[in-house]
Amino acid sequence: MHRTTRTARQPEPKALAQVQIQLLTTPPAKTRARRLLAQHHYLGDVRAVGEQLWYAVTNAHGDWLGVLVFCAASRRLRARDRWIGWSDEQRRRRLPLLVNNCRFLLLPDKTFPNLGSRSLRLALDRLSADWQARYGHPVVLVETFVDPQQFCGTVYTAQGWQELGPTEGFGRVRRDFYVEHHRPKRLFVRELYRHARRSLAADKLKPALAAVEAKTRPRSRHRPAQIRSWIEHLQRLPDDRSRIGLYPLWSLVGIGLLAHRCGAPRGQKDLALFARSLSPAQRRALGIRRQKDGTYPAPSQPTFCRLMRHLDEEALEQVLLQLQKQIRGPVPKDEWMVIDGKPPRQGGGPSVLTAITVPSQQ
Repeated sequence: MHRTTRTARQPEPKALAQVQIQLLTTPPAKTRARRLLAQHHYLGDVRAVGEQLWYAVTNAHGDWLGVLVFCAASRRLRARDRWIGWSDEQRRRRLPLLVNNCRFLLLPDKTFPNLGSRSLRLALDRLSADWQARYGHPVVLVETFVDPQQFCGTVYTAQGWQELGPTEGFGRVRRDFYVEHHRPKRLFVRELYRHARRSLAADKLKPALAAVEAKTRPRSRHRPAQIRSWIEHLQRLPDDRSRIGLYPLWSLVGIGLLAHRCGAPRGQKDLALFARSLSPAQRRALGIRRQKDGTYPAPSQPTFCRLMRHLDEEALEQVLLQLQKQIRGPVPKDEWMVIDGKPPRQGGGPSVLTAITVPSQQ
């Protein structure tokens, strides 16, 4: 929260009773909020990605008194995750139920006593319902960071927020890459519903919350050693491309195999999204080549589109049959395979086939 000076222009009880929270939905309103943050907040504007809601604090006349911004929660916080008690997989699937109060600004020339507490309470009272209306799911817990070199966190403690301790002083600058900034923050959390913490760590979520897990994309939990054993088979695939670049053909097929094993969608766009969820160790095991900056990139959707033009269907079939034998063992004699497929509507190219095994009826 931004430190402000108090200038009471009207009696405090009346002013507090007239405070309102307005959800910002139009680009001009958000532009105005960004401009105020850039001008008055010590961290400046916020470039939040993903799910987020912006609010303006107003008086009875519609004059802006402040700005609040809520965005997606931090992916990993040791103190928070230990306090909740959930597993890594639960955290991955249920993290959308948490949000972060990433900006809280009261305008210096508009503030008066208790405005911060009043504004925060009004925002939290409607936050979950607004999130449900905007993104199709509620939120049950809010987190925020307070810089001890700037603030005391009085507004949060007055509203019943619980302090979990300091952060470790690292900030994420891009996916899977963190830098140390040597300025640990105080971490505060607040449950929006009773027993929200218990629900997040439960074996099964309540029906009202379970939709969040259903929207979470499957993620590979395969170890790099297991992936490398599969890649040894896929490396037999011929690659007739004149320039291979970062992605050998067999590494792209390996991503498709991992997606199949995880039950993930396998369209070209889906494969690109799935590849982004793989860890650097998994990408390295797949044979993706390292860039100059030391990272292992994820292939894009056009890369998977081009893949289909270079696949040798017969060679792929033989390799996958050998790999299937390694994974599942010999095919039972009393098991049949049912194949269904459709040719492309326009032009040539390979057909799309689906094969399943069923018990023999004989």
